[in-house]
Parts: sequence; structure tokens; C-alpha cells
Amino acid sequence: MQPKPLDTAPSVHALIGAELRYHREKKGMSQGEVGRLLFLTGAFIGMLESGTRRMRPEIALKLDEILDSGGFFFRVCAALKDLRQPDQSIEAVKAEQNAKRIQEYAPQHIPDILQTGAYAQAVLHSGLPTAAEEAINELFTPVLERAKMLQSPEPTVWTVLDEAVLQRMIGGPAVMAEALRHIAELGRRRRIVVQVFPFAAGGHPAIDGALKLMAFSDAPTLAYLKCFASGQLVDDPATVSQYEFAFNLIGASALSPSDSLDLIESMARHYELKSRRTLNLSSVLLCKPEHIEPDPDHGSTPDESRGEKPPPTGSSPCPTDQKSQRK
Repeated sequence: MQPKPLDTAPSVHALIGAELRYHREKKGMSQGEVGRLLFLTGAFIGMLESGTRRMRPEIALKLDEILDSGGFFFRVCAALKDLRQPDQSIEAVKAEQNAKRIQEYAPQHIPDILQTGAYAQAVLHSGLPTAAEEAINELFTPVLERAKMLQSPEPTVWTVLDEAVLQRMIGGPAVMAEALRHIAELGRRRRIVVQVFPFAAGGHPAIDGALKLMAFSDAPTLAYLKCFASGQLVDDPATVSQYEFAFNLIGASALSPSDSLDLIESMARHYELKSRRTLNLSSVLLCKPEHIEPDPDHGSTPDESRGEKPPPTGSSPCPTDQKSQRK
């Protein structure tokens, strides 16, 4: 079977991966054989070759020995170490698709895989207020595709939502009500574990930004740090371990899953009531008050004691203006 062509466009790491494949095949070794010599899986070597995993210096040093690459991989990794990290959001999305477990702390808005269509569009429009509809649609479709991940039994998802996510009304009350009902339904079905970190709990280790941890069956855990218009993948084991500890502390200080679902459903009801009040108010503002011709003999309102009746009210909440017809 022919190996899958490498996509070398997304990052420098993909270019390094292409070189790794070249040296491995030149040596006549399979991914599994190289992996066993490194105490890694063949699948992880494949991730290195595709550029979805960054080659660390200690791995590069061993690869140079195994593949007789003349120190190439170690030199490249050392040169890249001090370079500014580029946006790695694309690599993070690819990694997420292969994850067996996702743990995420969301401080500002509902994570992509938990979003409804209306909420996702509202997030995109708020982030790109002047973008053309075609540009929004190009970004919107991948978000919906990522949400379909939850139609399968994997990955396991554990999400901690900051209370600000519930309070921040993105897209209006109807959109928020639908979005929160969707999360609650996923939680009630036990498809996800969801917690709310309340304002009253105070500070926490990830207070400066979003945090996502992705665990795999055949590779070490990755951490993904999201910030404005950028994101960074972290694969250093010691650093990832610190992020795992931080997430556990956040979960320990958050509301229990049961109490969190109660709060989410309560907020959904709040937005539903707010949406109905908004609709009713809009109906009232669009209606014109009934116009009654003044009676020259008895004032501006009908005198019911004289058998006069007010003009009939139609069944519509917004009756059409009609002038009294006198004979």
C-alpha cells in the first residue's frame, strides 16, 4: 500500500516530518520499527511525519542515531527552539479529531464542539463584524463539522464553563436559550461531563485564558492554549503535567456536574423568558393604539351609562386603525 502523501503546507514541522519519512524509507524501516527503538508507537512516528506532532530535541537526537542523518534533526530542532511560535490552531483541530479524551476550560464562550449553529454564527459575526457573509460561511461550516464529533461515543469530553459563559448573551436570548439547552441535554444524556466555575469561587490557575487538554491512546497528551487570533500547542511533558494539574484544580473548585446542569437549565429558562418578553414588547411597539373619535356631546370616551359601547376589539393583538363611521 502506498503511503499517504504528506501535506507540507501547514507548518515547518510538516517539512521536518517529510524529511523524517525520507530518511526512514531510505533506511528501509517501517514506522513501527523506528517507534520501537524509541519506545514509542508507530502511530506516533506517523504523527511526526505528518507534522501533527512537534519533534522534540531528545527524540531528534535518537532519530539521528537510528537513521544516520548526520545530526540533521537535532540541529533543526535546536534552531526552531527560539523561534516565535506561529498560530497552531489548524494543528490543534487535527489533533482534536484523533483525541480519546478532551478536557477544556472555557472562560469566554461555549467551546466549538458544544455550540449550536445559531450560537456559532453569532460568535463568528461578533468576532468579524465587517466580514462578508461568504467569509463567515467558510468559517461556519468547519465548526459544525467539529460539533458532529459528539455523535460518536468518543472522545470523552469534560468541559468546565466559567460562569461568564452563561452570563454573556451572545446572539440574543433565544440563541442563548437554545445553546444552553443543547449543553444540558448532552449532560443529561451523559455524553459529556460539564461543570460551571462560579464567580463566587474566585481565582484559579487558568484565569488568564482558555485551556484544552487532548489525550490519545498512542501518543502523549497535548495542551492547547487559545488567545486572541492565535493558539499554541504544548507537548513538553513537564509543562503539560502542570496544565493537567491546573485543570484538576479548576474542576475541584467548580460546581458539581449535577448542580452545574441545574444552573445551566435555570439560565436557559431565564433566556427563554427574556426572549418571550422581547417578542411581546416588539409586538406592542409595532402596534398603533386604537383611535377613537371624540364625541362632541359627551367627551372623548363613550358613556356606557347611555348605552354607548367602546369600539370592538379584534382578535388580533394589533387591531387595524379604524375611524368611527357616523350615520
